[in-house]
Amino acid sequence: MQFFLDSAHVEEIKYALDAFQLDGVTTNPRHIQASGKPFLTVIKEIAKLVEGTDKTVSVEVNPHFLTYEEMLPEAEKLAAISPNFVIKLQCIEPAFKTMETLARKGIRVNCTLVFSAMQALQAMRSGAYYVSPFIGWKETNGEEVGGFISDILAIRDNYNFSSQIIVAAVRNARQIVDAAVLGADIVTAGLAVYQDGFQHPYTQDGIHKFCQFWDKTQYE
Repeated sequence: MQFFLDSAHVEEIKYALDAFQLDGVTTNPRHIQASGKPFLTVIKEIAKLVEGTDKTVSVEVNPHFLTYEEMLPEAEKLAAISPNFVIKLQCIEPAFKTMETLARKGIRVNCTLVFSAMQALQAMRSGAYYVSPFIGWKETNGEEVGGFISDILAIRDNYNFSSQIIVAAVRNARQIVDAAVLGADIVTAGLAVYQDGFQHPYTQDGIHKFCQFWDKTQYE
């Protein structure tokens, strides 16, 4: 399973690339706004961090753009900035035609804001490189997500679609593990989610106890 960082904070991304073999980055308008920088400035800075690698950075078309005629030129403009960029399109009907056109041009698309297996199916049929089902939002709404992800994976495998599934809006380590057990290709989460998951109170307790034993033992 690949780990993507859901962030537009350049220093966070630098840290994660070095600390735990980060595989890619996803951004969205909220992350860009939180960075405190203009959109084009921050995505170009992120692009430099992964330059010369096969790590992808998902960058989103203006969410106000809801038609094929609006989405297509903006997607092409963003894709031209970096070969690492995958263009995020919201999962709405006009986006499917846009995905198809972009795929024919060799431009990769991440279909985002996916909340049903039917949406995912059509995104895969349309040539999406990544399909991003959001699980945190669904769980907050009281919806079951295990079947949601397994249905998408089964559809992908049944018809040999090439799309990779990014489990998104991940809020905790349990959700990462569940996605891994189901066989999802990728998860994307914030830095704190990964760091919390890498820790365990029993590990810290064990370190404390072992240090005590070590201190009472001669080294030579």
